[in-house]
Amino acid sequence: MLDQYQIQLTRMLEAEQYREAKGLLNFLLQCQGEDKRHYEEWGNLLTWLEMAFPSYEAEQHGFVPMDQASPQGEAEDNEDALRKQALVSDRQDDDYVAQVLYIMQNHPIADQQILALERAAHLDNPVVDETILSWLDGSDIHPALQFKALQCLRRRGHTGTIRLNRLGEQVELELDGTPLSMDDFPPVVTKVVERVESITEVIDATMPHFARELWKECIQCFYGTSAYVRMKDDEETIDCYAAALHQSLELTLYGRADDDDIRDTYGITDSLRFRYEQACRTLRHVVEMQDRGEGEEP
Repeated sequence: MLDQYQIQLTRMLEAEQYREAKGLLNFLLQCQGEDKRHYEEWGNLLTWLEMAFPSYEAEQHGFVPMDQASPQGEAEDNEDALRKQALVSDRQDDDYVAQVLYIMQNHPIADQQILALERAAHLDNPVVDETILSWLDGSDIHPALQFKALQCLRRRGHTGTIRLNRLGEQVELELDGTPLSMDDFPPVVTKVVERVESITEVIDATMPHFARELWKECIQCFYGTSAYVRMKDDEETIDCYAAALHQSLELTLYGRADDDDIRDTYGITDSLRFRYEQACRTLRHVVEMQDRGEGEEP
């Protein structure tokens, strides 16, 4: 159950559902019998959220289940208003800028680094771009955090190309082409997860949601790599990556997957077998790396 709450907390932060995240953190801090390290992490994260988003309180400091949350459209409007109000701080002095950038670069919890990047996107100080670019160039950063930094630079209006080591290879990326949402990715990216959703919804009603979240994590990690370019430029890889995503999903949720059945379901013929196995290796690498919380080659 703890793992499920941790996953839900991560999803909330990624979706910028900060009010709900505060409620879940308060709920977790009231639970008994967990490792002391968990309480420290939850307390630190809650402190950061209270500092970054003081205008909104959690629902009476209680955990609000997702199925009792406000309708999606209303929630999105609320979160947009929350983000604009909370992230655009009146403070723009050098000490404040230095604090945000220090947390971005050095905090041991990735969620707090991501929140710092959200703040950095709204700072009116030229040192911000220089610091982010230097950080990306000289540090061994998890590719998911790299991607958030690229999004931050694009939101700040920074253009040009940047060279990065992503998943063990050097890539060159156009900053103004960085996707800011899943809708900004090429259509093939959406087609992959839609294929998985259409198949998994008849197996388990919860699987399409997890498939979309897992795919979002994976695509952010291998964006810009040779695997991403191959997928983007070859429509035939849709079934290959869909099958690989399905396999990764079952392994993540159930700890097992029937490879023969998956290949049959997605029509992976002998001619597609090699590309399918390439896709499996790419997603397996990303998932294992996410589990370890590392960015280097295994």
